[in-house]
Amino acid sequence: MNDSGERHAGGCLCGAVRYEVNGPLRGVVNCHCTMCQKLHGAFGAHTKADKGNITILESRGLRWYASSDRARRGFCGECGSSLFWEPVNQPGTGILAGSLDQPAGLRTIGHIFVGEKCKFTEIAGNAPRFEESSAGALDGDEL
Repeated sequence: MNDSGERHAGGCLCGAVRYEVNGPLRGVVNCHCTMCQKLHGAFGAHTKADKGNITILESRGLRWYASSDRARRGFCGECGSSLFWEPVNQPGTGILAGSLDQPAGLRTIGHIFVGEKCKFTEIAGNAPRFEESSAGALDGDEL
């Protein structure tokens, strides 16, 4: 259990999945890969937390989909909300930033897989952009 004092809560649209994060969240990384396009309509805005700091409070709707041999994605089987991206061999879990109740203080720190981004998507701001993965170049990538 983390003792940083930071606590965040979130969940799906219908309430069939609720979670709490006891600890810090990484800044938001917008993933423009083709899988995120299919799941989110354009890109996925992911924050991240240590897996050990995430507690599932309500799981009746939680479903997991193995989207590749590297990761699985968590979503609500009742309302369809995308919630998590969980890599197999990393200590952190990606959390869809929009699923947080109050994502106060979060800001976009980078864009990944911009080489695959939708043609209609415009990227604004000065956050770093990577053609593929950030490969550890962003704060919090080590999670």
